[in-house]
Amino acid sequence: MSFLISWFSSWFKTNTSSSKAKKESLKLPEPDSKRFKKSKNKSKTEQVDDRVDEEDVNPPPSLCHGCDLAIDDGIKFDAFNFPWHPRCFILHSQQQPKKPKNCYVCEKKLPRKVRKEGKSREYKEDPFWKEKYCPCHDGDGTPKCCSCERLECHRTKYVNLEDGRWLCRECMECAIMDTVECHDLHLEIREFFESIHMKIDKEFPLLLVEKQALNKAEKEEKIDNHYGMVTRGICLSEVQIVISVTNWQRMGSTVEIARKSQKVKGSYVTAILILYGLPRFLTGCILAHEMMHAWLRLNGYKNLNYALEEGLCQVLGHMWLEPQAYATPDVVVAAADASSSAIITSKKGAPSEYEKKLVEFFKNQIETDGSPAYGEGFRKVNKMMALNHYSLEATLKQIVSISKTTSSSKS
Repeated sequence: MSFLISWFSSWFKTNTSSSKAKKESLKLPEPDSKRFKKSKNKSKTEQVDDRVDEEDVNPPPSLCHGCDLAIDDGIKFDAFNFPWHPRCFILHSQQQPKKPKNCYVCEKKLPRKVRKEGKSREYKEDPFWKEKYCPCHDGDGTPKCCSCERLECHRTKYVNLEDGRWLCRECMECAIMDTVECHDLHLEIREFFESIHMKIDKEFPLLLVEKQALNKAEKEEKIDNHYGMVTRGICLSEVQIVISVTNWQRMGSTVEIARKSQKVKGSYVTAILILYGLPRFLTGCILAHEMMHAWLRLNGYKNLNYALEEGLCQVLGHMWLEPQAYATPDVVVAAADASSSAIITSKKGAPSEYEKKLVEFFKNQIETDGSPAYGEGFRKVNKMMALNHYSLEATLKQIVSISKTTSSSKS
């Protein structure tokens, strides 16, 4: 397109200069011009009715395809079988919208927008990754990564986890696959809580489990998931038998895991369970969320407003994620709240570009969540934090006060 514009500019200069030269050459000398005017006035008085049709001599001016106005000066440019004002053509060339690419899943031509029976049928676009795809792939069994939520492209193969989830190759590269592998992250999250003056002294196990084990624990814990949210972590407070993932190996495009039955018991908080096979930053975010539930239980905070408690836990997960994209080996990033605490960042080394993008994706998920508890709860508590100058202590007091008021009004 840039070549076309440069060619047109040179054409326009040449034609404009030649047009001016032509007009100059057609000018009559001044005496001849006066004689011509006199004869013209005389001919008007002696004019007869056998005129030539003016429309045949002077046809109507062409309409510019860009602005739909007449091209009066006679300087036009023909392109795409239409006449243009030179300026309109240049503007059109520069503002030409980009055509959508092919579907990134099947690489076929994307469907155009068609109105049929009141419904709009067109291609879809992921709001974060900006990848365009055919609408049919949402329901045709195309695997979707359980972490980044991107659909599988036909040129790549996702890894099939044994509990029915799929993982893309990029997320697989930074995934935590078993309980032992999560040990360092567990310590890091405990350091994070200590740095914001919410130290958790009580020791309890952190176990990575399959989806089925997490769903079973959710039922036994009698958690009412009335919002239909996908559970990825849970804080247990009863003695239970849990099947954890102790080892794994990859067999082609499938992951095989080793399991171990384990009885978890102890304090009021008996264990934290998290889905295995999620990227390190997502696992850490979920762990920070569940550790906040644990801190509340261990410190006697009961019967809090459900949405505000979940919102507070989401705020803690978001707080932990915030500096992770800038983490470097053995570096502590200062993040000031009312107590000027320090937030511990990843000690695994500087994150890759994809991991940085994942951090932004997970933060965006928290911020744009549409659920009444996790989404609205996060936004309410985040607003409270801002009004309380990002003091967790003051925000928690406000949540307790609101919860008591709500509870008394119900009774």
